[in-house]
Amino acid sequence: MSIADIRNYIHLSEKIASSGQPEAHEFMGIAKAGYKLVVNLAMPDSDFAIQEEESIVTALGMSYVHIPVPFEAPTAEHLRQFLKVMQACSDQKVWVHCALNYRVSAFLYQYQRLVNGLPDEEAKKAMLETWEPDETWRAFIAMSGADIAL
Repeated sequence: MSIADIRNYIHLSEKIASSGQPEAHEFMGIAKAGYKLVVNLAMPDSDFAIQEEESIVTALGMSYVHIPVPFEAPTAEHLRQFLKVMQACSDQKVWVHCALNYRVSAFLYQYQRLVNGLPDEEAKKAMLETWEPDETWRAFIAMSGADIAL
């Protein structure tokens, strides 16, 4: 099994990949691929959630950060927390996931744009092509650095 087989996988760069919720056994492949941190943006009761995810991840020698983001209500504070984690770990390989890679798409788009300074078209490569953001997520995607007090 390849990590590219994980639900809605996106290889963003040599240091960042994203996906929907990996299955428990897929975390082994993530660890073997050299990822040092797993960031989970899904809610604990999201589709496909694994209750023991943190213990699975840490048992494989990776660090784990959970920032639960309600799909219907992402906030500037959620984004600030995420950006701080990503900046603090910019020298590590980071795997970011949620239930289907929708939330993560928007968060990584913002990271690429606001932190890495990429132009909009380049930053959009972080987004899952098959996702059509609703009004809530379009507003989140449109937030500027000023909106989140960067």
